Amino acid sequence: MPTYEYQCRKCAHRFEVFQQMTQAPLKTCPECQGLLQRLIGKGAGFIFKGSGFYTTDYRSKEYKDRQRQESKPADTQCPASGSNKACKKCPKNKDA
Repeated sequence: MPTYEYQCRKCAHRFEVFQQMTQAPLKTCPECQGLLQRLIGKGAGFIFKGSGFYTTDYRSKEYKDRQRQESKPADTQCPASGSNKACKKCPKNKDA
């Protein structure tokens, strides 16, 4: 239910009221019975908390899986020798 802000034109009393959008605006001040003016509201503020918004919270499962695969470190082990160091047996190093 929206919150509407009113201000009295006579006594400047300012207050907020929860009203349905279909309800008619208030016309008289509760303090002095003067004429009320409904003010333009600022709207609701948004607070984004957490590690991110949208990019981390609302992405598809396929996108998240693809990102995980791309972020894995490349396998640096030599297929020929099984070592993590470059070797002469490795077909990748024959050109070097």
